[in-house]
Amino acid sequence: MKDHSALKEQFLLDPSITYLNFGSFGACPRPIFEDYQQWQLLLEREPVQYIAVNSAVNFKRSREALAEYINCDSDDLVYVTNPSYAVNIVAKSLELKEGDEILSTNIEYGALDRTWDYYCKKAKAKYIRQPIELPVTSKEAIIENFWKGYSERTKAIFISQITSSTALILPVKEICEMAKERGLLTIVDGAHVPGHIPLDLATIKADVYTGACHKWMMTPKGCSFLYVKREIQPLFDPLVVSWGYNSAMPSHSQFLDYHQMQGTRDLSAFFTVPRSIAFMKENNWWEVAANCRALVKDNYKRFCDLVGSSPICPVTDEFLGQMCSIPIKTKEPEKLQRHLFEQYQIEVPVMRQDALVFLRYSINAFNTQGDLDKLYDALGAIVKEGKMIEA
Repeated sequence: MKDHSALKEQFLLDPSITYLNFGSFGACPRPIFEDYQQWQLLLEREPVQYIAVNSAVNFKRSREALAEYINCDSDDLVYVTNPSYAVNIVAKSLELKEGDEILSTNIEYGALDRTWDYYCKKAKAKYIRQPIELPVTSKEAIIENFWKGYSERTKAIFISQITSSTALILPVKEICEMAKERGLLTIVDGAHVPGHIPLDLATIKADVYTGACHKWMMTPKGCSFLYVKREIQPLFDPLVVSWGYNSAMPSHSQFLDYHQMQGTRDLSAFFTVPRSIAFMKENNWWEVAANCRALVKDNYKRFCDLVGSSPICPVTDEFLGQMCSIPIKTKEPEKLQRHLFEQYQIEVPVMRQDALVFLRYSINAFNTQGDLDKLYDALGAIVKEGKMIEA
């Protein structure tokens, strides 16, 4: 395992904090952040040229770089601020009817559970949170669990490629293939995927895919994308109707016009994607990622043993990337999270998933075994005190 700790100097994170929560909002390395600031400076020096004249060219340059990185056509991508924004575009436009069903899992991101619940209730449709049995034993078991929620009323599936609170890699390629056989629309939340594990949209073949660039791709905050298969792009209206509708200067793509021409906003984060990809190439990022995955796996069972639980999946690359979730018994997850931060200066989430609670650590280039040891010692002290963690 190579030592990539020198990369820590590239990040702007507070050195007094043990940062084990890359998964929530990412963190931007200095070269990418400096690129971001250069774009912002251009905006302030000449706002008219930046927004009205040059934005289309800069969007195209950025989309082309991203499209090459995730293997799709650049005209099938639009930038959005976050995956929640993207899924709202999709859910609002589906024209669900009374009795229709959206099939999902019970381990999806909470904000998107709320999105689907909201739009399904408005249409008198149903959002099906199909239980996935934990611990996961195999890819086949996940697939079998998922399709138990299917019915003749199912219109679309919505599933994460990497889940949030449970940090599991799900077999979305196989599930999308099966959904296509049933004539279903396939919608994948890949918020945690780009820059985390290799992403090939041509292989997954989802109809709709959204991912964040500001997480594992390390761009500034507010940079994500929505991919929609060309044939179904006319189905999706913009959340904000603006200059792209009945455009006086339409481009070759209504999809791009509708979702890209949104009026005055800071586009700078979107334009940093080429620098992000270059940064990862310069630093052999898949080698860095492999190093991080090894650190995640090597420590998973150790933490579970400490708090009296077990891993929720086989400890392999098939199910885990650069983060893992430790089942933990506490009636006060929010209090435990704050205690770890305020008493020990450790940034790590403790999250509810229905009746379950998980402590999720996520690892990137700047993390070391020493960071995980600090978390282990802090949890050990809390367990010994008999506070906040139940046996």
